[in-house]
Amino acid sequence: MNPFEYVSPEKVEDVPGLLNRRRGRKTALMAGGIDLLGEMKDNLAEPERVVNLKSIPELKYIKHEKDGLRIGATTTLTEIVEDERIVETYTALAEAAESVASVQIRNVGTIGGNLCQRPRCWYYRAEEYVCLKKGGWQCFAYEGNNKYNAIIAGGPSYIVHPSDCAPALIALGASVKVHGPRGEKEIPLVEFFVHPEERLNHETVLRPNEVVTEVIVPKPAKGTRSTYLKFKEKGSMDWALSAVAAVAEVDGGQIKSSSVVLGGVAPMPWTVDAAPGILNGKKPDSETLEALADAAVADAEPLEHNGYKVPLTRTLVKRAVQGVVDGRRSSRG
Repeated sequence: MNPFEYVSPEKVEDVPGLLNRRRGRKTALMAGGIDLLGEMKDNLAEPERVVNLKSIPELKYIKHEKDGLRIGATTTLTEIVEDERIVETYTALAEAAESVASVQIRNVGTIGGNLCQRPRCWYYRAEEYVCLKKGGWQCFAYEGNNKYNAIIAGGPSYIVHPSDCAPALIALGASVKVHGPRGEKEIPLVEFFVHPEERLNHETVLRPNEVVTEVIVPKPAKGTRSTYLKFKEKGSMDWALSAVAAVAEVDGGQIKSSSVVLGGVAPMPWTVDAAPGILNGKKPDSETLEALADAAVADAEPLEHNGYKVPLTRTLVKRAVQGVVDGRRSSRG
């Protein structure tokens, strides 16, 4: 790991200036540090200045307000999991946060960091492979070991977005506040993540001098239920092979409104656009759920080693929606 300057600002307003790269200085933001320090140890990131966001008190909070939920960007995943009102009202978020890694990592990892973490593809993480994400000329996963890579919307890079909280928050209609040189702006989370075709060297719309400061989740309508189902290779400390966030406003077993978002299968959290048309106004039966499962993977183009993700995703979609309708919560942890 190369030497670097470590800076702890006291105010959000100071951050853009500390990230300024006009003089060629490489800079990086650090919240929990789980992802950044791993990249630095593997020589994937070599910042000359690291800006510590946890030194800013105003970025750490959970606020339940009349119109919804506000979470400061450096709030830890453990704090989210342990908030009873989040568990009750924003269940998918609590389940997603609790599915992340281990207790020790959740005690340090932040909601902002979880949304902004970099890909876990081993070709990207391995120092010896100069893949597309690192300025190379090819995605090695395309013809290589692609067991964990994208089956939907892959190319030119076949990464999958690693965040668990992102699909849950998108399904809940969340947005993020971003602070930069020109002040503050709010971005719907569904517009926050970008496809490799749009921006190859990063996974979000954030520019070098911008920082996420807050997550905003609107208060769900009465009767809304949500869940996050995640399938992983190991029982703990693992990323999703496939995941589904499902949110539905349910009245007497009938779905009035709905949202389904996939994780672990595409370069960005993947919204199943057909879900409302298939589910809304219905009491889902097996035929409806099969139609939804078909729609969720309609655009799937699996690679040589990850075709298993297609039936896996279909099953998770059906279970998630049926669980929401029945009022069941997933097995969390």
